[in-house]
Amino acid sequence: MKIDLTGQVAIVTGAGGGLGREYALLLARRGAKVVVNDLGGGRDGRGAGNDMADAVVAEIEAAGGTAMANGANVTDFDQVSEMVAEAKDAWGRVDILVNNAGILRDRTFAKLDLDDFRAVLEVHLMGSTNCTKAVWDTMREQNHGRIVLTTSSSGLYGNFGQSQYGAAKLGLVGLMNTLRLEGAKYGIRINCLAPSAATRMTEDIMDEATFQALSPASVAPGVLALCSRGAPDGIVMCAGAGSFERAYITLTKGVFVGSGEDAAERLLEQFDTMSDRDGETVPETGLEQSIYEAKVFQAANKERCPVDG
Repeated sequence: MKIDLTGQVAIVTGAGGGLGREYALLLARRGAKVVVNDLGGGRDGRGAGNDMADAVVAEIEAAGGTAMANGANVTDFDQVSEMVAEAKDAWGRVDILVNNAGILRDRTFAKLDLDDFRAVLEVHLMGSTNCTKAVWDTMREQNHGRIVLTTSSSGLYGNFGQSQYGAAKLGLVGLMNTLRLEGAKYGIRINCLAPSAATRMTEDIMDEATFQALSPASVAPGVLALCSRGAPDGIVMCAGAGSFERAYITLTKGVFVGSGEDAAERLLEQFDTMSDRDGETVPETGLEQSIYEAKVFQAANKERCPVDG
């Protein structure tokens, strides 16, 4: 069935260009009323004269859609709360939040400035947290919500010179893993998207052939799927050049070495066995690790001290 967002209200941050623009345009084409948020290009940082966001709104309206521009800084919770209030005042609800706003401050760890490190965490991790917090109660009251957090292969797998970016992006996976549990009974589904795309953030670090292949438009269908009524919950979707994959954080069967003075040495001897992915699992919650390890302990001790009968 075709995904129809008619009557729904979406907020897309960092939507003045690149990925965010494509997300906003696609959600609007499918019927959503869209708040186009972007700090860049704004003369006052609060929406007035926000040239980039205004341009995307004009595109949406020219195609027959409904949208408003907003220049809230996602690192400022008060500004974000005002943005959500404006959307509700205009359209009565907020159904979708796509956390896309971001910055880059690439440096090797030896050369980076800790102020830049904090700035990246503030925009990506706290910015997404601020926006999610601002819509959370509304979505709970509606018993419906779709939230997309933007993670990255830098956080999932690492990239040279992106320690701050990777730390922020993997932090968002941790945020998702908990919020999916807290939001499930309220109809809130929250997922992470790890996009590969040629944008204003990546144009200086990609060769021309890669830049051309990884169009932002090729990622946007993933966002539409994650914002739909049939969306999954608590997944990490990777997307780029029209290809979509799912990333997992798994737990191997591991080994039991117990304690004792030589436990570390015995662990190193069995490192390959511990790392064997045969039979690995994807825990539903963090508690499952502890439960599994306790069972391994109990089984190992039962083997050592069997009880008759």
